[in-house]
This record gives sequence, structure tokens and C-alpha cells, in this order.
Amino acid sequence: GYGNLIVVNHGNGFETLYAHLSGINVGPGQIVYQGNVIGASGNTGNSSGPHLHFEIRINGNPDDPCWYLGC
Repeated sequence: GYGNLIVVNHGNGFETLYAHLSGINVGPGQIVYQGNVIGASGNTGNSSGPHLHFEIRINGNPDDPCWYLGC
């Protein structure tokens, strides 16, 4: 599994997921803003080493982050 997980609901079916976190600094329903530290990368859940698992989901379906981040 994802271990410690944060899902940020941006509205209109757009969500970002942050997983395998060593710590979570926000609570359910809390409003967050750009620049807020919401958690710290870690090694929780089914993980082979410390890292951040990041996903973008549109209406519950994974989408390629490169479309939004300019990879």
C-alpha cells in the first residue's frame, strides 16, 4: 500500500496524492495553500526505500503528471 498518504482535492475532479510519507502535517478537510509543507517523504507502506510517490488523478483516474509539470 501507500503507507502514510495525503490526498489534496483541488476541485472539479482534480486530486493530487502524496504517499509513503514519514510524517503528515495536515488534517482531513484542512485547506492548504501553495507553499504549505503538508508532509515529509519517507519509507512507509510497500516501499523499497525513502521516496515520494506523487500522482495526479482526474475524476479518480491517474493522469500523467508531465502534462502539468512540463517534464
